[in-house]
Amino acid sequence: MKMTRLAALILTIAVALFVLIPNLSWAADDGAAFYKAKCAMCHGPNGEGKPAVKAPALKSDDVKKLSDEDLTEAIANGGKNKKATHAYANKGVTPDQIKALVAHIRDLNK
Repeated sequence: MKMTRLAALILTIAVALFVLIPNLSWAADDGAAFYKAKCAMCHGPNGEGKPAVKAPALKSDDVKKLSDEDLTEAIANGGKNKKATHAYANKGVTPDQIKALVAHIRDLNK
């Protein structure tokens, strides 16, 4: 009887972990990976920008002044200028991924 309860407990924990782990977010890792994959080619690996392609620095006073909401809007929907290259919400990027990217950009500015 005790063995059955132990087996049921282990099974319950295994199922819970199977369901929960894919939904957990490690924001710093996700934000850095997303930045490297989608942003670094234009904005530089450390957010320094690339004037040759008119990509502004993300490691700047201008970005520091933006609120998280403004930065989120710029990434998700292209910001005030509605840049299609930045409209990641239309490209299947989740709000959590965008939030992680905003956190990573804030880390670049520390």
